[in-house]
Amino acid sequence: MQALWHLENIDVTHILCPNKLGNQENMAQHVHRSYAKGESFFVPDDFSDRIFFITEGRVKISTMNEEGKEITKAILGKGEVFGELALVGEERRRDAAYALENTTVCVVTLDELRGLMRERSDLNLFFMRIFGSRQLEMERRLESLVFRDSRSRIVEFLVQLVKNNGERVGYEWVVRKPVTHQEIANLTATSRQTVTTTLNDLRYKKLLTFNRSRLLVRDLEGLTAEMRS
Repeated sequence: MQALWHLENIDVTHILCPNKLGNQENMAQHVHRSYAKGESFFVPDDFSDRIFFITEGRVKISTMNEEGKEITKAILGKGEVFGELALVGEERRRDAAYALENTTVCVVTLDELRGLMRERSDLNLFFMRIFGSRQLEMERRLESLVFRDSRSRIVEFLVQLVKNNGERVGYEWVVRKPVTHQEIANLTATSRQTVTTTLNDLRYKKLLTFNRSRLLVRDLEGLTAEMRS
């Protein structure tokens, strides 16, 4: 997968690296931060004044419904961005962001980023693509929730996971560090038991195999066809 920050050949890591922001020795400490597994980047009502770029690790974006149940909105990995709603007027966070594993991010203040965007028109294009792709993803998930049953939603999620994060190896596809069964359940509005049952059935059909470190899809066309079965 090509990381989001290389869309349209825009290398955000070089634009936002400490050398670009200044030569002070303490700038690197200000820009690059490490978070331990389970540590929060922000929680609801925190000031929305920073944008985060993931350089290593994974991040969960979630919110709480009226009953106090956590709803997972996204799981992001290396090369992805979060906290971007600060750019469109969000003053305080509505969501929470947590590290799913030890994670390193590049942190840029809203003022710094706006200054860079005035100098670099390609950054404006980059964020337009971010907002557009996430809007389309939310619409896809809503349509899936309305029109597909639980099993089909899980299969559709797996197909999208492979397309977005998979690496082709011959005729097969491998996704390293796949999300957990519970995370899939949270993202597809299903139960962990349904996810486990579906994955075991797909493994029985020899469409995929999986363990904690990787998901191997043996037949992507066959897996895609399962959405219509």
